[in-house]
Amino acid sequence: MTTFTIEESRHLGVAVVGVTGEIDVATAPSLREHLAVHQAAGEPVVVVDLTGVTFLDSTALGVLVGAYRRITEEGHALRLVIVEPRILKVLEITDLISVFPIADTVDAAVAG
Repeated sequence: MTTFTIEESRHLGVAVVGVTGEIDVATAPSLREHLAVHQAAGEPVVVVDLTGVTFLDSTALGVLVGAYRRITEEGHALRLVIVEPRILKVLEITDLISVFPIADTVDAAVAG
């Protein structure tokens, strides 16, 4: 089992929230808090790097959808970085793949 961590960074001036491990009912509130800070700061673009995520459940999806709605309502952008086929499959099954801008690298997500 991979330890859950969240690392904050900036890439070319853009806020990047890097997540590692499993995002589930126990860890999703931490992600929600990190994303809320960026929303409150009025970041024009927030990138959530999920390349280190091994699992996410419906709670995690709810956090991402909620953050996406709040951030985009303010005219800003939330973009995801996903390379793990299992994580992409979850977004495909839930049809969220058509909602989120998804890139395969942080560079691509930052570039939009």
